Amino acid sequence: MEVNTFGPRGPRIITAFLARKTPCSEVQVKCSRKVQGCLPESRGAKANAGGACFAYDDAFRDAQEPIDVKSPSVITSRAHSKSAGVRGTGRCLRTGAGELPIKEPQYVSLPSRISSVVFLVVFAGLGLAYAWGSGNSSEELSLAARHPAAIDAARLSTAAKDDAAGWPTNGRTYSEQRFSPLTQITDKNVGRLKPAWQFVLNSSRGQEGTPLVVDGVMYVSTAWSEVYALDARTGKKLWYFDPKVPRDWSLNSCCGPINRGLAVWKGKIYDATLNGHLIALDAGTGKPVWDTFTFPSDVEYTSAGTPIAQYTMAGAPRVVKDLVIVGTGGGDQGVRGYVSAYNAETGKLVWRFYTVPGDPSKPVENPALKIAKKTWGGDAGGGGAVWDGISYDPKLDLLYFGTGNPATGAHHLHDDRLFADCIIAIRPETGQYVWHYQEVPDDIWDYDSTSQLILADLKIAGQTRKVIIHAPKDGFVYVLDRATGKLISAKPLFPKVDWATSIDLATGHPVENPAARRGTEDGKPFIVMPGPLGGHSWQAMSYSPLTGLVYIPVMEMPNIFVVEPIAEKEVAQKSTPGEPEWKYQDQVIAKVKSYYSAHLAAWDPVAQREVWRANLKGLWHGGTLVTAGNLVFQGTSTGNFSAYQAGTGKKLWSIPVETAIIAPPISYEVGGEQYVAVTVGWGGSLGLLKGPIGMQNHVLSNLPRVIAFKLNGGYTLPRVPAPTTRTLNPPPDTATALQIAYGRTQYGRCLRCHGFWGISAGDVPDLRYSPMVYDRALLQQVVKGGLLRSGGMPMFGKELSGQQLDAIRAYLIHQANLQVAKNKAEHH
Repeated sequence: MEVNTFGPRGPRIITAFLARKTPCSEVQVKCSRKVQGCLPESRGAKANAGGACFAYDDAFRDAQEPIDVKSPSVITSRAHSKSAGVRGTGRCLRTGAGELPIKEPQYVSLPSRISSVVFLVVFAGLGLAYAWGSGNSSEELSLAARHPAAIDAARLSTAAKDDAAGWPTNGRTYSEQRFSPLTQITDKNVGRLKPAWQFVLNSSRGQEGTPLVVDGVMYVSTAWSEVYALDARTGKKLWYFDPKVPRDWSLNSCCGPINRGLAVWKGKIYDATLNGHLIALDAGTGKPVWDTFTFPSDVEYTSAGTPIAQYTMAGAPRVVKDLVIVGTGGGDQGVRGYVSAYNAETGKLVWRFYTVPGDPSKPVENPALKIAKKTWGGDAGGGGAVWDGISYDPKLDLLYFGTGNPATGAHHLHDDRLFADCIIAIRPETGQYVWHYQEVPDDIWDYDSTSQLILADLKIAGQTRKVIIHAPKDGFVYVLDRATGKLISAKPLFPKVDWATSIDLATGHPVENPAARRGTEDGKPFIVMPGPLGGHSWQAMSYSPLTGLVYIPVMEMPNIFVVEPIAEKEVAQKSTPGEPEWKYQDQVIAKVKSYYSAHLAAWDPVAQREVWRANLKGLWHGGTLVTAGNLVFQGTSTGNFSAYQAGTGKKLWSIPVETAIIAPPISYEVGGEQYVAVTVGWGGSLGLLKGPIGMQNHVLSNLPRVIAFKLNGGYTLPRVPAPTTRTLNPPPDTATALQIAYGRTQYGRCLRCHGFWGISAGDVPDLRYSPMVYDRALLQQVVKGGLLRSGGMPMFGKELSGQQLDAIRAYLIHQANLQVAKNKAEHH
């Protein structure tokens, strides 16, 4: 039996030879990804009495030989492959009881003419389509050796005008404007823009990273903090580095194992990993130079072997004055936020700035926390994570960063809870506090102020002002004096913003809508706009000094609050008595969708008004790039990559890539030709949490890649196969209403990844279709026993009782049967 599956977790091929009564231990299977054990059936296959292998997607590398599955915990492999079309020595991935020969993904960079035979060999099956190779030939490394990321302070400080060809830091320059001065591709010739090459990534999870380009070499970070060096002209792989992030560390992440980028400095590439390691790599070879564990703990795992529920790290590092600056995630877990600086040469910690106060009985770590401590009512602080926006002004010698919402501590009247939801300025060499501005005091709405901080010089009221332009989650656009932190202006990004009516320019404080904090007087839910996803979130915006406009990916996404306790709830009306439950759920989804919309906005930060907008279908679209060619580029969750005229918003060019784009594009020049490149791949918080909303708002096929375009490019993007149609065949729904209700509450611990009502948002498996749910013993091995920990599924162990597990199972079977009933009704 051959099973081709292409689901939300990515492409793979599973080939199993099954006899009806063959014991699972005797089944020999050949999989495109590492086998984690025997299950009753392959995902996407029909049930089979003999069993088959289960490939748990992107944690597993491609095996080159048939694998003997001895038991769910024992994996062995045969000799290295000598199959035609596969190059390399085949290094091994060590497991608990053996080794698997694995290969890293090889590039796909083809000239304009390619034989159909070679194309079929290369592309067949997708998971095995692109030749995987572990060795790096001298030819592959020669380009990197000639250009070992020679970036220093002088070069980065003048990149805006003297280094137009490169993209040397996350926002291209310290100002984070994401403006390319290249002019070969313009609004006059963009219609001739075509693919030049693509490179398929070794992960099916969300891709949010910004590639860097220095002297013809592209450095790309992917999900699980893996790093590639590519020839920026051809997409040819130069080297690959895998930090081997423990897959179950994703338990700590709100948004999956995403990574937003790298830093380069004096011949090194800096990779900040999800599990807290800052690793310096040799830019020419990809070999680690040093590795520093950054989280404030000496232990990464508990004695039971599960990750400590604490910090994550997904933001791109920045390098200032030979210091690597990194922040943290995990504020939603209640950890204390901070930003740190490490010596770029040695990895030694130089300073750390905590953003919220710690144990009240202990001295503060820095003098600025004396200010913050007074605003927490004597409580220790949690939250304030620095998980994205960081900028630097070399002339003022100020480092700026944004902080997340407060996550712990009681609400005290008139307590601001500093430095949560703030923009903070410090001295980069010492971490010394200079000023702060708080956008949302005592935040209860999850309005992180961590979005990108754009530095620009604007002429306001006849005077040139050095400013920060900030559009955080709360739906306002702020303009601050970046020397003093004084608020210059703040206006709502779209008319529906309702948590505050305005920002008082005299005090800098929001004029709040009381109902947004307390709920309505009649006790009904209050629809607060925007919700915790924005507004505008991490998706990069860009600023053009030529048009004077900021290009912002806007999402109008609400949240629901009621009188205490404050909680997120669905927008719903009670269904008609006797109406099927699935109709009620459809009503809820339709009601929620009626509040959601998205658009690309061109914003004038001086006049503080929208100049033009492009309405977009779907949600959770990618960041923007603006160029001196009068162009704005953006990708969408519906799988299109488009260019707009920067001055007018006229759509000039678009190409379908058949995979959602949530990352921002870049532009660079190699060999006299300008390229525009973008990383594609669905995931992130909407790809996890929002269930049916996320699933209905992106193109379902998902093949994460880097795609580069140039004028008259000669590469044809291969078609991405559509997801396999799945059939639900759940056990009978025999649970009582009370058991299902209890299961709904227990499923809450699964919801963050697997979506509302068990409906996947597309980044992880839909549990309603999972054979694991239907087999009680297998489900226990996975959830409590950790059978699939290496695939990213955490082990809950003693944290979850057998009764709770049964309740979750009953709830998911109930949800699967609801979907079956809905399908039957719709087909009649």
